[in-house]
Amino acid sequence: MVRAVHALHPDLRFSVSCTTRPARPREVPGEDYHFVSREEFVRGIQVGRFVEWAEVHGEYYGTDAGPLQGWLGEGRDVMLDIDVQGARQVRCSYPQAHTIFVIPPSLEVLRERLEKRGTESPEQLTKRLAAGRRELQEAPWYDFIIVNDLLENAVSDFSSIIRACRCQRACQAHRLQPFLHPQGSS
Repeated sequence: MVRAVHALHPDLRFSVSCTTRPARPREVPGEDYHFVSREEFVRGIQVGRFVEWAEVHGEYYGTDAGPLQGWLGEGRDVMLDIDVQGARQVRCSYPQAHTIFVIPPSLEVLRERLEKRGTESPEQLTKRLAAGRRELQEAPWYDFIIVNDLLENAVSDFSSIIRACRCQRACQAHRLQPFLHPQGSS
């Protein structure tokens, strides 16, 4: 979904998260994740490198503050793919952020998707499903909810949210200035 949304909005910046977990087959370092050692990640926590970070399923995940702050400083829209712990942290640091919670059509579909991925042991699968149930309890606190049933529909919904957010008064205030305060008027 992230790749498809990014293809529709090439001006949107995507923040590639850092993680200590090993790469899965077909994951591309620097594109899917920045794979770092546990020691490097812990050092990053200590020096404030991450806007948000969490330990999930025994591995660290986090968003590097440097690129994010650079893009925001340029006035760019940035998409993060983070869990509920990270979203809470981002909301505290960036209260103007828009949050989107992507849910599966059902817990059974979530199980099927995780099984099809084939990257978790039965014990890990059980843990992930339990974590997924807990995380779904956080969905009511998000600004938007997308049901990821048909990819095309989910991408269309995501794209619509981006367009709607870009049309908000706060984002368009600079465009109103010439109408509200035309030059030469008294």
